[in-house]
Amino acid sequence: MLKPTQTADTTNTPSGYGWCAWHQNYARGVRLIEAQEQGSGPRGNAFACRSCREAYDLVPLADRP
Repeated sequence: MLKPTQTADTTNTPSGYGWCAWHQNYARGVRLIEAQEQGSGPRGNAFACRSCREAYDLVPLADRP
């Protein structure tokens, strides 16, 4: 199997803009880290920006095995 030698072009890749729960401010490129589902109450989702994910070693929910 051939391995790619170039990085993927991300110019058309959508990025999220929202609230980073770690540095408590809006940021571009947030990813879902935790999803807390409750029976009848509101859900509490926690998103983190790229710099917080790198600083705190956070793995996005979609990237976990």
